[in-house]
Amino acid sequence: MVFLNRETLKYNARPNELGVVAFDAKIPRRVNSSLVEAGNAVITSALPYANGEIHLGHITSTYLPADVLARYLRSTGHKVLFLCGSDDYGTPILIKAEKENKSPEDYVKFWNEKDQKDFRKLGISFDIFYKTSSAENIKLAQHFFDVLDKKGFIFKKTISQPYCDYDKKFLPDRYVKGDCPHCNATEQYSDGCEKCGRVFEPGEIKNEHCALCGRKPAQKKSEHCFLKLSAFSEELRKWLVANNNLQSDVKNYVLQWINEGLKDWDITRDIPWGVPVPGEKDKVFYGWFDNAIGYASTAIKYFGSEKKARDFWNSAKIYHYIGKDIVYHHYLFMTAIRLATKEFKEPDYIPTRGYLMLQNKKFSKSRGWYISLEDFLAEFPADYLRYYLSSITTYSQQDINFNWKEFQAKINNELVANVGNFVNRTLTFINSHFGGKIPEPEKESALEKDSAKRKKEILERIEKIPGIAGQEIESNHFDRALKKILEFSSACNNYFQNEEPWKNKNNKTCLYVCANACRTLSILLEPFLPFASKKILDMLNVKAPGWKSAGELKIEPGHKTGKAEILFNKIEDDAVKKRIEKLGGIKEMVDIEDFKKLDIRVGKVISAESVPKSEKLLKLKIDIGNETRQCIAGMAKFYKPEELAGKSVVVVVNLKPVKFMGLESQCMMLAAEKDGSVVLLKPDKDVSQGALIK
Repeated sequence: MVFLNRETLKYNARPNELGVVAFDAKIPRRVNSSLVEAGNAVITSALPYANGEIHLGHITSTYLPADVLARYLRSTGHKVLFLCGSDDYGTPILIKAEKENKSPEDYVKFWNEKDQKDFRKLGISFDIFYKTSSAENIKLAQHFFDVLDKKGFIFKKTISQPYCDYDKKFLPDRYVKGDCPHCNATEQYSDGCEKCGRVFEPGEIKNEHCALCGRKPAQKKSEHCFLKLSAFSEELRKWLVANNNLQSDVKNYVLQWINEGLKDWDITRDIPWGVPVPGEKDKVFYGWFDNAIGYASTAIKYFGSEKKARDFWNSAKIYHYIGKDIVYHHYLFMTAIRLATKEFKEPDYIPTRGYLMLQNKKFSKSRGWYISLEDFLAEFPADYLRYYLSSITTYSQQDINFNWKEFQAKINNELVANVGNFVNRTLTFINSHFGGKIPEPEKESALEKDSAKRKKEILERIEKIPGIAGQEIESNHFDRALKKILEFSSACNNYFQNEEPWKNKNNKTCLYVCANACRTLSILLEPFLPFASKKILDMLNVKAPGWKSAGELKIEPGHKTGKAEILFNKIEDDAVKKRIEKLGGIKEMVDIEDFKKLDIRVGKVISAESVPKSEKLLKLKIDIGNETRQCIAGMAKFYKPEELAGKSVVVVVNLKPVKFMGLESQCMMLAAEKDGSVVLLKPDKDVSQGALIK
């Protein structure tokens, strides 16, 4: 399935004779001229793996900031292509599909559709959301490989590769875990470290073990295709040094990697799921090879023509929004491919942001220490999340922290008490005192001196704020832009308060100005809070304007407004308290008497066998001291029957019997989940069967 939004390419700026977008001359605009002159922009977000739900950590660094820029550039008259898609290939998907007994095709289709649904709920305005398993991406990846091969950048080499004799398969990338050879971080995948960002060659990871069964793998020979990444060192260096749009801290450590010597890149894998390698049998491309090409192939899908896609792409500013864990892939792998093939230009910007922590701890789905996007949006408006994350996320690799109490304070104090209060009091007053019609302002000569001064000051703010906020957005400092917008809203609140329209003194001028200030706020907030922005426009009864008119007083006297409604609702303490208690998967509290009802004992597995016609179930006989119980357990994917015989286990023995596939289960073994796998609990010392656990 593919999501297309062609409306965004219909935005047409009014160019002057030089083809430059013309802004209103009376509004100060401190804009980046290179952006204005470009006219076209391609904005991408890192492609999400099609193997799990989107959580807030994904949103922070990649999808939300890219959407803010896309919305802003459209509003300023640029032609924008904002694209993304699911990353369908690679070992992570294959592992998950195998565990769920699904075909890879069905598995990725489910997550592609689920991701699109979640992104739409958040207001992420992709023009197209596609997939790397598309016919377009397969064709382009194979074409790029042929070009690289003909230019002498591909060579073959026989390597030793981990092979699991137990699972009977080669173990590329995420089939193997171990310790990082650079920073010693544990439980890292064999193709790169999520902590230090370095990428590994096959065999470099230390203390390796199979991600499926935990056993140490054997080594088998296999011939692979390599990209001569080392041959691009100088060209990559020149590109980095010449590109002043890249973050200096990121650029510096990428240059350091080049100085240390780039290693050639193994771009093929011995797995059945991926883009087939031309001329090779039973080999597919490494996921990061076709992933990096997925941006361009998605543009081809959008335009319906490779030529049209190339023409737009190569005339545009290119933005790739990423998290700091995939710097190596985008700065080096992806850019080297583009420099070599010379069909789609290299990036102009690679905005890179850090990780999102949760209550000062790293996100962890296995520990329940995370917040899924779907779960968040089921309770809170999308704009609340967009505002909070945009306001705390800096344009840097520094990690940021999601704190539930800070989230509550920011929404209540900044959105509700500031922006919401100003819009509501302005439009409510116009509705109640002027029948919903914008009043005719008094003549300047009729205003008192202080009132005239305040009017002049607020009009200057209205005129200048679009340029001030716009420059911060164009510089990717979205947190600073929001701060400037909030300061503007505060000034509007102060103007309303000081004018005291409820005393009927100069109230017409005040309300006329404030209604137009609400319109200005709706335009400024649209990139960040699209749902609230539309609600303000609906209450004002005006159409969505472009950014260039944000500094003008476009609402005329006599204009009929819509019904005033509450813009934002306060977050109550109980809602936040429940969220904090929910973290870590802690369930509802039970008293000690309820716990005492459970009879938990140490048992010993006497025998174990597979259940016919089931890929998940095992039938076990467990000695619990004074008798033997039958247990039907969903352990077949994690343990073979012969592994369990003789093991000591922890068993709940007073559960009511239940039947699985006609077999009665008379007890339940306890186990822990770890990274999608299951590990049985056992005593750390020898104890007799039937020993009571207290």
